[in-house]
Amino acid sequence: MKIYNSLTRRKEDFVPIEEGKVKMYACGITVSGEAHIGHGFQALVYDVFRKFLEKQGYRVVYARNYTDVDDKIIAKSKEVGVPADEYARKMIEKIDAVMAKAHIDEPTLWLKATDHIGVIISFIEELIRGGHAYEGGNGDVYFDVDSFPAYGQLSGRDKEDMLDGVRVENDENKRSAYDFALWKAAKPGEICWDSPWGKGRPGWHIECSAMNHAAFGDRIDIHGGGRDLIFPHHENEIAQSEALTGKKFANYWIHNGLIKVNGQKMSKSLGNVILMEDVLARYSDEALKLALLSGNYRADLNITDNLFPDAEAHLVRFYTLIAKIEAAFPAEEGGMPEIDAEFDAAMSDDFNTSLAVANLFGYFREAAKLLAAGDPKARRITNQIRRTYSLLGLFGKDAAEYLARYAAEDEAPAEVREIAQARLEARRNRDWAKSDELREKLKELGYAVKDSKDSYTLSKI
Repeated sequence: MKIYNSLTRRKEDFVPIEEGKVKMYACGITVSGEAHIGHGFQALVYDVFRKFLEKQGYRVVYARNYTDVDDKIIAKSKEVGVPADEYARKMIEKIDAVMAKAHIDEPTLWLKATDHIGVIISFIEELIRGGHAYEGGNGDVYFDVDSFPAYGQLSGRDKEDMLDGVRVENDENKRSAYDFALWKAAKPGEICWDSPWGKGRPGWHIECSAMNHAAFGDRIDIHGGGRDLIFPHHENEIAQSEALTGKKFANYWIHNGLIKVNGQKMSKSLGNVILMEDVLARYSDEALKLALLSGNYRADLNITDNLFPDAEAHLVRFYTLIAKIEAAFPAEEGGMPEIDAEFDAAMSDDFNTSLAVANLFGYFREAAKLLAAGDPKARRITNQIRRTYSLLGLFGKDAAEYLARYAAEDEAPAEVREIAQARLEARRNRDWAKSDELREKLKELGYAVKDSKDSYTLSKI
């Protein structure tokens, strides 16, 4: 199988460090707020990658971290009047609950920064002894970027543009503006721990390096995270880890794309952050997964108004066909190995979930034709779809129960059906302005409309 390696900027054959085993780490959530759709996208992507590697016969140890102490968490805890450690603990509980609701499995190992303070301090001490870190004289400790000549290898940045667009803590105690904090002296009232340099807490970047080293040793096979982490976070991880060990830290760096909302970057400042809890209140976990996995994981995901309604509408159509086929051929238990082979081929090409999902539409078209012809091969197709696509978290529900739920939810009132029918007539008359006007009216009433050749389907939004 091939994986796109951000370090070399090309697809490479995957060869693990130790035959048959994979050590994989993905940067998780900084728990300064609730889980949003970007967190869900990243958690889902690496859960799927882990499962596919296991399907290929690898024994995977997959670790994710929670950053449960940093500037944002401290600021938020002060805002709500709760101690930082208590705030972080409660937020982790909420995030775990929403990921469980989405049926995104937990990693092999959960790592938390506050559980590794001693490990982090020892790591920093080793960097100081090796000449790669220094005390700032005010209780802070910094990494000396000039001591690591390979700095910039992952991001491709040179020192001229390293400061561009990145917050840099300029401090007179730093040797260079490029240097970054490994340990931060505590300010009055902040959460802190004792250290050789006084009371303080770890810097963000050192946490992942130290936890990785504690969990896996000097080297790992795969390190993942969002593309926004390439610089400075992952660049700093490489510098810290390789300065300590003198060995290559991770063989493959993989990065998922970022979230956009109707073409705009998702951010608190724009007020367009979409929480996982809100999506799951409206749509099934399978609709969430189908929507998020329909694109290439390395590309930015643009969440339009129709993304989740469309995914749910597709699933309703798929499950409707599954229900008919399972009723028509209740005793057929066979499968279609070629479907599984095509899935493996797609996923072996840099985890191409986009192609794997696109193939579904052809499989269901063929199954519909076979059902119409009374051919039990239709059931073998849907049997295999259920078996194979369970890896993506799809088609794991009882078809009748799924459809009963959405039939009840999508029973639109007469006013809505009348508007939808008027819009269909406008489309038939090619009155596109009227059609758009009525679509917006439906949206105001809480309904999305999905067009087909000569009809439409309605779903709640």
